[in-house]
Amino acid sequence: MKARHFLQFKDFSREEYEHLFARTRWIKEQFKSYRQYWPLIDRTLVMIFEKQSTRTRLSFEAGMHQLGGTAIYLNTRDSQLGRGEPVEDAAQVISRMSDIVMIRTFEQEIVERFARHSRVPVINGLTNEYHPCQILGDIYTFIEQRGPIRGKTVAWIGDSNNVCNTWLQAAELFDFNVHVSTPPGYEVEPERAGLYGTGHYEEFSDPMQAARDADLVTTDVWTSMGFEAENEERKRDFEDWQVDAEMMKAAKKEAVFMHCLPAHRGEEVTAEVMDGPQSVVWDEAENRLHAQKALIEFLLLGRIEQ
Repeated sequence: MKARHFLQFKDFSREEYEHLFARTRWIKEQFKSYRQYWPLIDRTLVMIFEKQSTRTRLSFEAGMHQLGGTAIYLNTRDSQLGRGEPVEDAAQVISRMSDIVMIRTFEQEIVERFARHSRVPVINGLTNEYHPCQILGDIYTFIEQRGPIRGKTVAWIGDSNNVCNTWLQAAELFDFNVHVSTPPGYEVEPERAGLYGTGHYEEFSDPMQAARDADLVTTDVWTSMGFEAENEERKRDFEDWQVDAEMMKAAKKEAVFMHCLPAHRGEEVTAEVMDGPQSVVWDEAENRLHAQKALIEFLLLGRIEQ
C-alpha cells in the first residue's frame, strides 16, 4: 500500500477529521483513566528536527511511548542531513528502518521531497508554510470546549504565518470563518497559504474589528523562527496587534483564547488574557498530545472503531 502522509491540513477530508476527533476523545479518556492502550508495540517513530522545539518533540515522543511504540530523535546538526546528504537519500534509508516519520523543518519543499521518497507515512511537525498538527489540536480543543466549529468565527490577530495559513485551510474544510488582521505588509498570501478559494476569510486593518463577535481569538509570536533578523522591526510594526482584555471584550462573551505557544507575554498577548478565564491555552497544549496519537494511529493502522 502507498503510504498516506499528513503534510498540509487539506490532505484529509472533513469525514476523516471527524474520525480523528472521535479517536482523540477516546484516546484521551484512556490516558486520563490510566488505562493502558498499546496498539503500536514494536512500531518506531523517527522525529527529524531542523527547528528547535518543546511541545512538538514532547508531544510526539511521549505520545508514541503512550501508544506502546518507540520514538527516535534526530537533529539535522547531528546527522548526515546536516552535512549535505540529499533529502531523497535520507528518506529512502530512514523509511526502511522505521514505521513513521515526523519532520520539523523550514521549507515545506523539504517535507514534500522526503514524503515522495518515503515508504512510510510522513507527518509535517511544522514548516515555514504550515503547522497542521497544531490546528488539529486547536480545532479539537474548540469542539471539546464549545461544540461544533461549523459556522463559527475565528479571529486571527498578528502575522499571517504558518499557523494562520493552516487555520485558513481548516476554515474551508469545516465551513467556518476566519477574520484576519495583520499590520500592513504582512497580509495573507492565498497561494502561499494553499487555499482553494477565499470565501472563508476576511481581512481587517483594525484588529478590534476582526475580534468583534468572534467565537475564538488566537494569535502567535510576532517573530517566527527563521525571521529573527526582523525582530525589532516587527515589534514596531505589530505594536497595535496585541490581544488584551479590551479585545477579548469585543469578542463574544463565551469566546475562548488560544495561542500555539511559546508566548511572549506583553507582546502579542497580555498576561491578563493568557491567565484569564477565557484562555484555554493549557488544554490546547495538552490536546496536541492526544490528537497526534490519534493521527499516528490512523496513519499506521487505518480506521479503528472503538
